[in-house]
Amino acid sequence: MQRSKPKPDSGPAADAAAARSRAVQLLAAREHSALELRHKLGDRGFPLQVVDTVLAQLAADGLQSDARFVEQYVRSRVRRGFGPVRIRAELRERGIGEALIAPQLDGWDWAAQAEGARCKRFGGGVPREWKERARQARFLQMRGFGSEHMGALFAQLPGD
Repeated sequence: MQRSKPKPDSGPAADAAAARSRAVQLLAAREHSALELRHKLGDRGFPLQVVDTVLAQLAADGLQSDARFVEQYVRSRVRRGFGPVRIRAELRERGIGEALIAPQLDGWDWAAQAEGARCKRFGGGVPREWKERARQARFLQMRGFGSEHMGALFAQLPGD
């Protein structure tokens, strides 16, 4: 009879190596927040203690950075026509604190971004009727623009 050999890829060290490998694959595809990686690795069955250790190592090695994630995420969402209210809420869902969010949202001309999103969706025409303005304002609100951005935008447009 042959003796069964222990599997060389079992145990905590192998779990850590596999978790790190998977995390690096995920990070190669796009930036992830630490919380997103924690959830994705946990969903793959890696023990949370191992996941937390791997995430700390990745951050120490500079492979995972919440600050870099926020910068990339904000640029991406602004390009797609989203406003600061929605972007802030999405980042909070991804485990990002206000200290990292606020500096990235400052410096954007949100009124111009709102106008760009409005023109892309409704064309460059000026809405003269209040009903149409309300419809466009609801659209901008769903995109994450605040009343101050819409107020500035619609104040520039001639009324009836």
